[in-house]
Amino acid sequence: MWLRFEPRTEPSRTMRYLSPVLAVLLMLLFGLFLFKALGKNPMEGFQVFFMKPLKDSYGISELLLKATPLMMCAVGLSVGFRANIWNIGAEGQLLIGALAGGWVALRFDTTGSPLLLPAMVLAGALGGMLWAAIPAFLRTRFNANEILTSLMLVYIAQLMVSWLVHGPWKDPDGFNFPQTKLFDQAAMLPILKEGTRLNASFLIGLGALAVGWLFMNRSFLGYQMKVAGQAENASRYAGFSAKRTVWIGMLAGGCMAGIAGLSEIAGPMGQITEHISPGYGFAAMIVAFLGRLNPVGIFFSSLLMSLLYLGGEQAQQYMNLPSSISKVFQGLLLFFLLGSDVFVYFRPRFGKKK
Repeated sequence: MWLRFEPRTEPSRTMRYLSPVLAVLLMLLFGLFLFKALGKNPMEGFQVFFMKPLKDSYGISELLLKATPLMMCAVGLSVGFRANIWNIGAEGQLLIGALAGGWVALRFDTTGSPLLLPAMVLAGALGGMLWAAIPAFLRTRFNANEILTSLMLVYIAQLMVSWLVHGPWKDPDGFNFPQTKLFDQAAMLPILKEGTRLNASFLIGLGALAVGWLFMNRSFLGYQMKVAGQAENASRYAGFSAKRTVWIGMLAGGCMAGIAGLSEIAGPMGQITEHISPGYGFAAMIVAFLGRLNPVGIFFSSLLMSLLYLGGEQAQQYMNLPSSISKVFQGLLLFFLLGSDVFVYFRPRFGKKK
């Protein structure tokens, strides 16, 4: 008698929503073994990594703050992922959006105009869309693989940020640090709760989730994107434009990633540095799939991913572990999510095959 897997006649809707829960539980279980392997007390590690960041209202505000760019990027990527448009370059689009919005802040820093912040948000969205338009054009014009082109553009964006903060935009009074000068108060997002760093970008993120839900579930364009992802031949037979699907999928991801980048520099950072993002654009892909490409699921999965970032910082401070341990947990989560998805399409069976 042995374990085997039989193909299901159709994907299991129950397992589709249970597999993320199973993946999270397995991540937590193997996390205990990881702490043990590192010579730490597993229960202390669990306490520091998953409980300590939420011990007070400030910790909860930090959780929501870090979840904001994740949910923005993830909901934008989900629009394309539903149509099998694989935008892997959200990290680069986030950086370019930050540069575009930051340029507006630096160029008009002395105006103090109430229109400055809306202009920065618009510039951030346009910057991200412009960067996403490059792989969209290459895909629709030359049939270039958007996975490769969008990913390679990430490194160009990173080098562009580095060049600007080391060169033209470097603050002359910044003690030679690679950073721009601090933004004017008119260019900063308003704080939602005094004594914390949580700002209005969280409300923008919630609004993006609401708009994403309406687009994907209540609009004809969203229906076209869904059909294109589930049955490409049926989509073509119905006359849906494949090129328009690519453009919508890529630009939606670029728009939200650009706004996410702007929310970082106009929020907790207040300037542009080399470290705008700790990898939000890449982590957002895990958030999107963990949330099943659904805005409601994305909200909760972004909170979990945010907790992993905060847990890594706590583990570095209290357990003398590198902060990169959070990326190990992200990898475990993705690994177990992919493994758990096997049960969506296959049914486990014990015994010999008939």
